[in-house]
Amino acid sequence: MLASHYYKGRVEAGCDEAGRGCLAGSVYAAAVIFPEDYKNDELNDSKQLTDKRRKQLREIIERDATAWAVGVVTPEEIDQMNILNASILAMHRALDQLQVRPEAVIVDGNRFKPYMDPTTGLYLPHTTIVKGDGKYLSIAAASILAKTYRDDYMDQLAEKYPQYDWLSNKGYPTKKHRKAIKAYGITPVHRKTFNMLGDGQLSLDFKD
Repeated sequence: MLASHYYKGRVEAGCDEAGRGCLAGSVYAAAVIFPEDYKNDELNDSKQLTDKRRKQLREIIERDATAWAVGVVTPEEIDQMNILNASILAMHRALDQLQVRPEAVIVDGNRFKPYMDPTTGLYLPHTTIVKGDGKYLSIAAASILAKTYRDDYMDQLAEKYPQYDWLSNKGYPTKKHRKAIKAYGITPVHRKTFNMLGDGQLSLDFKD
């Protein structure tokens, strides 16, 4: 069973992102605060769950959480600041939107930038946790929210650009996705600073 909290006795937000390795679309992140004694044996790293189960758990998370929010950084912003900075910014944007203010932050992975609470102007203590989405409930929940909301967004984009197979690959660099980029060029939602074809070259031909 995943742990409920890292910082005992503090209002703690768990953060995770989705879409960092994609060639197209925004990067999403979520922040989740649970009650300190919260328990849920079903929560786990979103990558270990089926799409159907993630969507079921999203409803449970949104019902049970003390507060939750999702932050988004666009492809244009990703190209301007790089994907690492964009992923951290998406987490900061999610934290900004929480209706309950956290007193500490735990983050999946090993990279983060100090987060300043906009209501106090003070930086919150934070801890990065490698594979944290398989260790702490709030990070696991954040991974599920980020993944499902980003998947919904990519499914909508897939209706406009069906040739890229985003219903299946969600913007990740699959063979079919890269084959479509080679055939049709890139869309306005592709990340222009990414290696589109896997050959070290950037493809800058747009499809409207």
